[in-house]
Amino acid sequence: MKYSIYNELIQSKTKGQKKFAVLIDPDKLRLKHIEMIVQKSIDAHVDYFFIGGSLIVDDMLDQCLLEIKKHCNIPLILFPGNSFQLSYKADGILFLSLISGRNPELLIGKHVVTAPFLKMSPLEIISTGYMLIDGGVPTTVSYISNTNPIPANKEDIAACTALAGEMLGLKMIYMDAGSGAQIPISEKMIETVADTIQIPLIIGGGISNPEKAQKNVQAGADLIVVGNAIEKNPDLITELSLAIHSQNAIFEAN
Repeated sequence: MKYSIYNELIQSKTKGQKKFAVLIDPDKLRLKHIEMIVQKSIDAHVDYFFIGGSLIVDDMLDQCLLEIKKHCNIPLILFPGNSFQLSYKADGILFLSLISGRNPELLIGKHVVTAPFLKMSPLEIISTGYMLIDGGVPTTVSYISNTNPIPANKEDIAACTALAGEMLGLKMIYMDAGSGAQIPISEKMIETVADTIQIPLIIGGGISNPEKAQKNVQAGADLIVVGNAIEKNPDLITELSLAIHSQNAIFEAN
């Protein structure tokens, strides 16, 4: 049977196993630094690489993917900031629908344009409900998407939005406070959403230390994504991975 990223995530969720993804923005992380990030990720048993950003202005995407594949077999998942950020050199793609906003282009419009290309691609396509949560600072995503994030203290809105995404048939929910968020998503919001939906829950944005990552998985996150903090301090990869995966041993012991 062909390996499936999504099936692995579902099986892990069923077993209570938490996952960790390192987010790489090809425009921010130059090729000479990628080998170091990859080696640290291998040593720390990182589960996935998410590749993408709000702005990728040159051909760095393909180069980045090829460079990572030279050094490891960690699955590469595209996290596209727009419909041009496509590459067949990845293993999968988050087919994002911005369900927290009211911009029809990012709910369905851009998807119509890219669907024929994805149909012909070898990529595993994972439909994902993307939800922006207010992180205390304006983000590139909110500016580019022309949408407002969900207020950080509105757990009920977040839960209902995620539930609607699940009922529409989306396979995962990704709540993101944005790169460099001053206020990461609260454990209360994560717990509320996790208790409301059955599909995997991804959390990213503003996670800058292992303590916060651990609290997020304890609250119900299935997959933690960290990018900005790792760009500043690659040594965090080891600490974050240990904090997230330590919950797996606790679950197995129980």
